[in-house]
Amino acid sequence: MTKDEKYIARCIQLAKNGLCNASPNPMVGAVIVHKDTIIGEGYHIRCGEPHAEVNAIRSVKGESLLKESTIYVSLEPCSHYGKTPPCADLIINKGIPRVVVGCMDPFSLVAGRGIRKMQEAGIDVTVGILEKECQQLIRRFITFNTLHRPFITLKWAESADGFIDLHRTGGHPYIFSSPLSSMLVHKRRTEHSAILVGRRTALLDNPSLSTRHWYGKNPVRMVIDRHLTLPQHLSLFDGSIPTIVFTEKSEVPSLPQVEYIQLNFDQDILPQIMEILYQRKLQSLMVEGGSVLLQSFIDGGYWDEAYIEQSEDRLQDGIKAPSLPHLYDFLTFRFAGKRIRYALRTTSEQENTIE
Repeated sequence: MTKDEKYIARCIQLAKNGLCNASPNPMVGAVIVHKDTIIGEGYHIRCGEPHAEVNAIRSVKGESLLKESTIYVSLEPCSHYGKTPPCADLIINKGIPRVVVGCMDPFSLVAGRGIRKMQEAGIDVTVGILEKECQQLIRRFITFNTLHRPFITLKWAESADGFIDLHRTGGHPYIFSSPLSSMLVHKRRTEHSAILVGRRTALLDNPSLSTRHWYGKNPVRMVIDRHLTLPQHLSLFDGSIPTIVFTEKSEVPSLPQVEYIQLNFDQDILPQIMEILYQRKLQSLMVEGGSVLLQSFIDGGYWDEAYIEQSEDRLQDGIKAPSLPHLYDFLTFRFAGKRIRYALRTTSEQENTIE
């Protein structure tokens, strides 16, 4: 590993601290190095607050050292005025002579402008260090800004013989998760802007879709209820978390913190939902529905990663689990006695499928 790679790797470590709060901004880390010694570090903590470069510069005790330092940033410094001033201008004004950038910003208002601005100011700029790793770090931001839809995570639990549930019309769902693996699911929920289930899951499982087993913000709850037949006593309608109901009905009840959005069910509703989430800047979506809803996302190409919790239990019969295309390799690991399978799509695979 080269010296530049070592410090960009540290930027990536720092950036991950912003996973739950930076959205819809990307996670970014910054490191300032003076004569092979780190003198400042920072990351983008929360949307609307100072960026990583600002926090790193502020952490430096002797500002005069900046004129002899290199700043490493996992993502190209911004060049436009948003909720905060341009970081490229700050770097120029502080007289930092060298900047090392992990990857360019896909956002159209930046997209190379920050790099050009710093180069025109006489700064030595190096771009593309650990580029793939830096792009992987901001894959949600890239998906949102290039495909104009949220980054979509599919999650389900299944038996060892490939069933997601027993055949049932009522009663209780089959529980695959342990308390620890359930906690992991709640942790993932905190990392998403919204969470979606279908009518059947809402009715039979009565989920709260909260993060009660993990510290962090709750995602916006969403449910598809075409004919508005879900009873109002369900946990989704308890008024504790903002909730969106997708329906075809124009006449809707009035419930606290519940919003009804009308869709055209004579057409594919997934593109309609994607557009709504994009317009509302909900950058990531977790789908925890039943087999039919999950498979519709897979078949439509609307997914980016999948987490599958596989139990050692065998049901012998029941509702078949969703099926991913065989071309995807799974990373498999064990957690809390459960076998977890993880699949991630690349940006090129996403674009080819959508097209």
